[in-house]
Amino acid sequence: MLDLLIRGGTVIDGTGAPGFSADVAVEGGVIAAVEPLPPDTPARRVIHAAGKLVTPGFIDIHRHADAAAFRPGFGELELRQGLTTIVNGNCGLSAAPFGPAHREEILAYLAPITGEAPPELETETLAGYFASQPPSPIHTGMLVGAGVLRADAAGYALQRLEKRHYDAIHRSMERALSDGAVGVSLGLGYAPECFYTTRELIEALRPLSGGDVPVTVHMRQEGAGVVDSVREMLTVARTLRIPLQISHLKAMGRDSWGKKIPQVLELLEEARQEGLDVGCDVYPYTAGSTQLLHILPPEFLAGGMEAVVRRLSDPAARRELAQRIQSGAGFDDIARLAGWDGIYLTSLHCPEDHPYLGKSLAEIAAMTGQDPLTCCCDLLVREQGEITMIDFMASEEDITAILQSPLSHLISDATYPTEGMPHPRVYGTFPRLLQHFVREKGALTWEQAIHKVTGRPAQRLRLAGKGVLAAGMDADLCIFDPEALRETGTYQEPCRMAAGMDTVLAAGVPLLEQGVLTGARPGRIIRR
Repeated sequence: MLDLLIRGGTVIDGTGAPGFSADVAVEGGVIAAVEPLPPDTPARRVIHAAGKLVTPGFIDIHRHADAAAFRPGFGELELRQGLTTIVNGNCGLSAAPFGPAHREEILAYLAPITGEAPPELETETLAGYFASQPPSPIHTGMLVGAGVLRADAAGYALQRLEKRHYDAIHRSMERALSDGAVGVSLGLGYAPECFYTTRELIEALRPLSGGDVPVTVHMRQEGAGVVDSVREMLTVARTLRIPLQISHLKAMGRDSWGKKIPQVLELLEEARQEGLDVGCDVYPYTAGSTQLLHILPPEFLAGGMEAVVRRLSDPAARRELAQRIQSGAGFDDIARLAGWDGIYLTSLHCPEDHPYLGKSLAEIAAMTGQDPLTCCCDLLVREQGEITMIDFMASEEDITAILQSPLSHLISDATYPTEGMPHPRVYGTFPRLLQHFVREKGALTWEQAIHKVTGRPAQRLRLAGKGVLAAGMDADLCIFDPEALRETGTYQEPCRMAAGMDTVLAAGVPLLEQGVLTGARPGRIIRR
């Protein structure tokens, strides 16, 4: 007897193939059959799915829930979007592995992205992190953050590494992979990886040479320099012969819109045709979200948070910063690309700064009677750098072009600060794709869109058993009315659950039934 039989739905199987009418049989946590079955087929439970889509569970390989996975209630906002599998540790910023030498510095640097790490979160090894992680309703995997490996080996002050540092990075990387990391992530826009030259980056990744471990990268630049940044990463991939995934591809700044992304997609397609294993991903919003520190040029990030705060307290350094922002040379100059009126502060710790939450730096400067740069520096100093922002800098036409590329798939880049206002993408990325880019714009078919949230991301990170609805695959499933699924959050009120997801199962266990949480926690840790 089958454990579960889903009858009469339209199956979109995650491969990109046309949808078809079929029954789906589940037994022992695995899909047993996807075909019309006789009416008298015995099953312990039957779900009638007429008029609904039946798809693989959605997969997000780019979230920052490393610490959020330890919070009470974790998984609900993900399930209500249809997510059954997520991967953390992105942008070089994983919550493990690192030892005590630079632990406090690293945790302070991670906090605006991942939120505060609870005491029970084990950081010294990835195996320890996995062992400390509480039971979860959804499956979770982890990339090892190469930025954290470097900070653990050499801190944030040292810009040129010695052989002993590379040796330490290599040992930690190899151990994390043996502990089950599904890949390695880079954050070249963040300290300390922003200090690598291309040659040094290749040396840091040397243990991966000739292998099949995926490398994901938040590139050095995503604005005027995005094409050169892609060229740099293709050089790294060719030299080491490694799979490469460009994270959250975009072209920041109006001057780049419509110009840079076609060049980037052409470069990636040429690389694919020459035999490189390359791909990219994108989130479906024109605004991003990260640390406010990201507006600073690389030299201002050296030395860790205390050094950054000291630097920003120095009037001479502020004058130099003003000149660097004015010129915009050699870094993603977000203050210019988004404008002070396009940068909104979303987490602030000091009580005196709470009135500024959700306001732009231009608005806050007007409230305080300061120029925007002085206002920004004062806030960073007072808040010890722990501020997150939402910055409006991308073009929907570029997002559409990336989504339509066969080399792309969807991610959220969801960050989880402990307090403040998150980006609405934390709650609504996956419904937004289907609501806005499929139903409203017609930019993708249902089959293309489902492929980009299931089969394609599973293939990119080699997630065995995931992403395709077929016999023998894991019974991670979504059932929903395609006209009902929608995002409900906004930039002003982001913490609203998505609506319209009917039923979600992981490993054959119902997690959401007719929109009601079951409380089950069958989630598994996905290891390479």
